[in-house]
Amino acid sequence: MRCILSDANVFRNGRIEKGNIEIRDGILSFSHRAPSSEDHIIPCNAYTVFPGFADVHVHFREPGFSYKETISSGTKAAAHGGYTSVCTMPNLVPSPDDLKSLSVQLDLIQKDAVIHVYPYGTITVGEKGDTLSRMDETAPFVAGFSDDGHGVQNDLMMEAAMRKAKELNKLIVAHCEDNSLLRGGYIHDGQYAAEHHHKGICSESEWGQIKRDLELVKKTGCGYHICHISTKESVELIRKAKEEGLNVTCETAPHYLLLNDSMLQEEGRFKMNPPIRSEEDRQALLEGLRDGTIDMIATDHAPHSESEKSRGLKDSLMGVVGIETAFPLLYSGLVLSGEISLEKLIKLLCVNPRKRFALDCGMKDDYPANLTLFDLNASYTINPDEFLSMGKSTPFSGWQVKGKCLLTISDGKTVYKDPQFTAEENI
Repeated sequence: MRCILSDANVFRNGRIEKGNIEIRDGILSFSHRAPSSEDHIIPCNAYTVFPGFADVHVHFREPGFSYKETISSGTKAAAHGGYTSVCTMPNLVPSPDDLKSLSVQLDLIQKDAVIHVYPYGTITVGEKGDTLSRMDETAPFVAGFSDDGHGVQNDLMMEAAMRKAKELNKLIVAHCEDNSLLRGGYIHDGQYAAEHHHKGICSESEWGQIKRDLELVKKTGCGYHICHISTKESVELIRKAKEEGLNVTCETAPHYLLLNDSMLQEEGRFKMNPPIRSEEDRQALLEGLRDGTIDMIATDHAPHSESEKSRGLKDSLMGVVGIETAFPLLYSGLVLSGEISLEKLIKLLCVNPRKRFALDCGMKDDYPANLTLFDLNASYTINPDEFLSMGKSTPFSGWQVKGKCLLTISDGKTVYKDPQFTAEENI
């Protein structure tokens, strides 16, 4: 039996257009045939179909920290957010710095993931910055190499990693942070920190290492992707690097686009790394989205236990969840406000990350269906108790948003369905 998503608003070829989507035995086609009485028809004239979103920066915590999140809970949360592809960060135990250690995670993905999961391998052994990981061993199985959570402090080590990654045709995916400039800081070194007597993290701790790495990219020709940029200086450095033709891309996260440090509260749900910066930084990030300097939006979904996030702004661990709220927040905060178009947002969430990281095809004729269906008119309040993630800490709790995920299909299988959506469980 064919399932037909009938008369939907479909994102295709870079724009939204009316159409039918047929799914038969898990395979998608853009149908022009009239539905028959034997078909399972889902009227979608009020809904919008997007290719499944792709997030190149998530923490699913397993192996090593399964009390925070697991491959199972993380991928179910991703499906709830409309994602069908994610890249998982390597700050795990065991650290995926050789094939034996990486295989522990690969086995869990094979067993428990409900969507596509592409792990990263580490740049250095144990992410300690001293010795290159066994990149030759892990390269065939990873999306790239990252020491996320740690900047590679040694210039020669980063240069050696870039040369090896270029040889293997893999990206270096860099968490840029100069430890010598941190000085015990834990939020942005701005007005809020001064007024509330907190230790601040200066912007140069991020952009200074980006500047160093861009010089190394010139020297090595390595493909280079910068994680979670948050400062105006970072945007300008990357803009100039692209003008020079360097093989460089970058991401930012929803919290840097929608919040500034005047909105901080004395709660752990406002603490992440890099920190929420100034309004001037936020505006520079928005301009970077509009002019193409920033290639994609990734969530940096980073769940922790309730006790780890309930120690206040100073003492809570860094990291917030975001994969279940990214689209509605960005649609409400950027599209409906007129900052960017809906088509631009989908390129940032789906098209560009897939292209850069060579992920699965998304929504394409005669391929397994990977898509998500949204009601863009549905209004609701973000409530962490409704998250499928084990992590509940978000600075957006209580925000009013529009855009609700009704259905997510990965490789032709229903992996999330809103309880109030009337379509059959499996299509």
